[in-house]
Amino acid sequence: MAIAYLGSITLDCDDPTALATFWADLLGGVIATGTEKFVSVKLAHLVLTAIRVPNYQPPSWPDESTPKQIHLDLAVADLDVAQAEAVRLGARIADHQAAPAKCRVLFDPAGHPFCLCLSPAV
Repeated sequence: MAIAYLGSITLDCDDPTALATFWADLLGGVIATGTEKFVSVKLAHLVLTAIRVPNYQPPSWPDESTPKQIHLDLAVADLDVAQAEAVRLGARIADHQAAPAKCRVLFDPAGHPFCLCLSPAV
């Protein structure tokens, strides 16, 4: 029996408000709380928090000279629609795409890579 559940994921960044707004808009969440140091997004089953860190350096994926720090895979029904919406909200498309027919790699506004992946049900 589990003694805990995943309640929150925290992403390092230099602008918590911008990063939290991006994720709230992309995932259909709402800004729940925040200060100048952090902003939390309430999602259906999770809280995602963006936290300001001194001298933040975005990941340099795929070369890994600055590690990814975190990687999220988001299940979607339509890759093209999801990618277009993510870009509209502020994401950047990664140059390297290993399997673009199944999964698209993008970067959030703070530089964290994330993937839009076809849902297994599709």
